[in-house]
Amino acid sequence: MATEYLPPPLDATAEEPTLFDGTTRLYMTYTCPFAQRVWIARNYKGLQDKIKLVPLNLQNRPAWYKEKVYSVNKVPALEHDGKVIGESLDLIKYVDTNFEGPSLLPNDPDKKELFEELSSHIDKFVEMVFTTFKGDSTTEAGAAFDHLEHALTKHDGTFLLGDEFSLADIAFIPFVERFEIYLSEVFNYDIAAGRPKVAAWIEAVNEIDGYKQTKKTKPKELVEFYKKIISVLFCSVYTLGLLVFTVDYYTGSC
Repeated sequence: MATEYLPPPLDATAEEPTLFDGTTRLYMTYTCPFAQRVWIARNYKGLQDKIKLVPLNLQNRPAWYKEKVYSVNKVPALEHDGKVIGESLDLIKYVDTNFEGPSLLPNDPDKKELFEELSSHIDKFVEMVFTTFKGDSTTEAGAAFDHLEHALTKHDGTFLLGDEFSLADIAFIPFVERFEIYLSEVFNYDIAAGRPKVAAWIEAVNEIDGYKQTKKTKPKELVEFYKKIISVLFCSVYTLGLLVFTVDYYTGSC
C-alpha cells in the first residue's frame, strides 16, 4: 500500500473549506485514539480517495469547525451526504456499512453479538488501565488485559472475532497501542507477558497496512502528557472520572 500524503493540521488561522460540496471529509487529529479508529477503518477499506482527511489542531482549532461543521466541536466527525456524524464507535460502523471495500463485521450473529459486548466494555477497560496510572500497582491494568486475553479465546483465530480483522480490533487497538507504551516506559510492565493471545493479536494487528499508516504516537510525548495530566488531577480533589474526561477532551472525544 502506497504511503499517503498527510496534510498538516488546520489551526484557527486556516481558511474555511467549501463545506457540504459533495466531498466526504473525516475531521480528525493524528494523535487522537478515537479519530484513529475511523482512520483505520477508512484505510482498511481502501477509501483514501473517497474520504478526505481534514486534521485539526485541537489546541487552536478553527472557529468555523464548531460554527458550521460540528457544533459539539470534537473529533472525529464525518461529513457525508450533506450531514455530519460523530462518535467513533458509531462512525466505524457507518463507514463499514455505507462505503465499498472489505467488510469489517462478520455475518455470524454470534460474532456480531460479541462485537457489541466488547464495545460495551471498552469504557471500563480504559478506566481500569487509567486506575493503574495513578499509583504504584499494575493490578487494575493486569485485570483489564486479562479480560482482553479471555476475549481472544472466544473464537478460533488471531483477532477478536476470529480469523479476520474487524471493527472489534479497531475499537481496542488505538488504546492498547498507547497503554502498551506507557505501562512499559513508566511501570516496566509488559502487557503481553503471560498473555499469548494478546501478544499474537498485537503482532497480527501490527501487520495490517491500514493500521500501520495510522501509528503516529510518539512514546516520549505520550508519557510526558499522561504524567502531566495525572499529576495535576491527582494532586487535587478530581476523580478518576474527570481524569478520563480530561484525557478524552485532549484527544478530541469531548
